[in-house]
Amino acid sequence: MFLRGSLRTLVVLVPLALSSASCTPSVDLEQALEVTETGSGWYDAGIVDGKNKVVPTVSFRLRKKADIDLDGVSLNVVFRHPPAAGSTDEEDWDEVFIQNATFSEGSQTPLLTVRTEKGYTGEPPQSRLEMLKNSYFRDVRARIFAKHSASQWVDIGSIDVQRQLIVR
Repeated sequence: MFLRGSLRTLVVLVPLALSSASCTPSVDLEQALEVTETGSGWYDAGIVDGKNKVVPTVSFRLRKKADIDLDGVSLNVVFRHPPAAGSTDEEDWDEVFIQNATFSEGSQTPLLTVRTEKGYTGEPPQSRLEMLKNSYFRDVRARIFAKHSASQWVDIGSIDVQRQLIVR
């Protein structure tokens, strides 16, 4: 008798718990978030395999509107080459995934710094500054995509990586 009552309770409570967990309110991240305090440049990654290396780096904060109930978001920062002359398509280059950017400072995240593994290398004695001026050097733009819970990825902003050297 006790087992039958407990089983009946479980049959009722488990689906109820599962349905309430999946009913989190939907947040329009494009409207709820703003990319602020942006900075960018080419980070001096040192010498790799005997070559000077620089990698694109962006830093930013996310600010949420005060009335939005949101603890954190997942981010995918996609580094792309801007469209070449006569084209409208950006070319994917590398990406960095951040599993949980939290709003620990009230309505904004701490400063987030993102850099890729891919970069440009140059034979010494070419300096890193000379690399940024090379005719084969291509600019990069970072597009920031955010996602919360089971929502779709949303493009919330972009940062053009400036041709400036960031040293350690």
